[in-house]
Amino acid sequence: PLMYVKMLIQDEIFLGGKFVSFQVSFVMHIASIDGKRGLFTGLTPRLCSGVLGTVVHGKVLQTTREMMARSAATLITHPFHVITLRSMVQFIGRESKYCGLCDSIATIYREEGILGFFAGLIPRLLGDIISLWLCNSLAYLVNTYALDSGVSTMNEMKSYSQAVTGFFASMLTYPFVLVSNLMAVNNCGLAGGCPPYSPVYSSWIDCWCMLQKEGNMSRGNSLFFRKVPFGKTYCCDLRITT
Repeated sequence: PLMYVKMLIQDEIFLGGKFVSFQVSFVMHIASIDGKRGLFTGLTPRLCSGVLGTVVHGKVLQTTREMMARSAATLITHPFHVITLRSMVQFIGRESKYCGLCDSIATIYREEGILGFFAGLIPRLLGDIISLWLCNSLAYLVNTYALDSGVSTMNEMKSYSQAVTGFFASMLTYPFVLVSNLMAVNNCGLAGGCPPYSPVYSSWIDCWCMLQKEGNMSRGNSLFFRKVPFGKTYCCDLRITT
């Protein structure tokens, strides 16, 4: 309300032909005309401006550098991530197509070319970038506005807040991880990446839409609790053997 009054005084607003010079009187005058809610006119955009301005001023350069470094690391290591996932998925069909690192590299290059090493890369990159910005922004806001800088355990509290915000950011971006992993093994010649165990997706967007339609966006997010969509039948239920 005081910011609202200050702006009106700066603009030399006259109410009823009389200039109100005292802020308290001005507050009472506004309340009598627009009610108490009228005192908070413009509050929402002001909060957005303050928060975004603070975040941009304090963290954008650091987060941008971190984003570039993380994206480069993801790009370099993704081929090994693909090989790792496919080696694990072999368990479903009891296959041995991806046994050693060199043999796996040769197999992917022979069957899919260079692009095969980067299957599922785009959703993984998007998930990493969104998670990083969410985590850093939330941690900055918590450390700046919620924690008391005078406490003796300030550094320890900040490390905790970074961990907590990172946990929430990872939960929100988990669908990107799920889609990336599914696309990494999609139609790769393994039983686990082909029907009836898994549909063949035309793109990661197709995979995303299908999972969303089935209500399966959090599949595998919890090791202890599973949510099976209504009417969904899995291969283990059908006792399919290979």
